Amino acid sequence: MKYLITGLGNMGPDYDGTRHNIGFDVIDHLCEEFGVEMKDSSLGFLGEMKHKGRTIYLLKPTTYMNRSGKAIRHWMTKLKIPVERTLVILDDVNLEPGVIKLKPKGSDGGHNGLKSIQQMLGTSSYPRLRVGIGRNFHSGEQVRYVLGRWTSDELEQINPAIKKAADGCLQFATIGIQHAMNSVNSK
Repeated sequence: MKYLITGLGNMGPDYDGTRHNIGFDVIDHLCEEFGVEMKDSSLGFLGEMKHKGRTIYLLKPTTYMNRSGKAIRHWMTKLKIPVERTLVILDDVNLEPGVIKLKPKGSDGGHNGLKSIQQMLGTSSYPRLRVGIGRNFHSGEQVRYVLGRWTSDELEQINPAIKKAADGCLQFATIGIQHAMNSVNSK
């Protein structure tokens, strides 16, 4: 069976290490752990790995966050991977830093990456793994906050969450979303 796991983020050194790029960080963790080489391909960097009899494609779109849906739809179509075996990893200001939540579907919650995906796929019924980045900003400062870099204190909470999110991705592909949710969503 084939799976597509996409981390959302923005390309370029200006965005490296920012809260908004947590999806890229999870993909990078999987690449490091499994020795996956990401190759510059159409609309993104793509890597392939095998795990417990599954073929897992890892994607970091190069379309910027607000056009992520274009890259995901392209690779779902090209690789012939159905929506239920496609997982999107993203940042979430509504979850405390380090908290992760796996869901089979949901709203875009105001997230531009999810808005793009919903528009391009024509559905909000696709699995997503939200990684909390917190809401430590004042009114009108959300963009500055999500595009800001982690503090050293925040990294103490985020680094374990990146590993747990990466493990959740593997569980999604091997034991299915319902069983993975039981493990990943527990505190």
